[in-house]
Amino acid sequence: MSEQRTAGAVGGHVATAVWAAVLLGLHAVAGFFVLSALLTHSEGSWDRTVTGTVRLMAGLGLAVELLALAGTAAAVNTGRLRRWWYAPVAALALTALVRTVFAPLP
Repeated sequence: MSEQRTAGAVGGHVATAVWAAVLLGLHAVAGFFVLSALLTHSEGSWDRTVTGTVRLMAGLGLAVELLALAGTAAAVNTGRLRRWWYAPVAALALTALVRTVFAPLP
């Protein structure tokens, strides 16, 4: 009986680690998009695509963070992860939204 409990505990830890790894991967991808949006700037008065590029990158980052939000909500509601896992989602999503609103104009 004790061996079954140990196997269940190990399986639970593995599932928690998998959830965490998937969420960290999603945050890394979203972080790439948001960082690209933050680092994109106009190269001159002739650069007409800068606003679209910034909004596209920020939008992709926001889309990935919405997927991460769904995964975080599922993991927190099942008790696999703690509530502080919402912090990276909130930080990256807020940064993407602010960058979308304040995109540079050509």
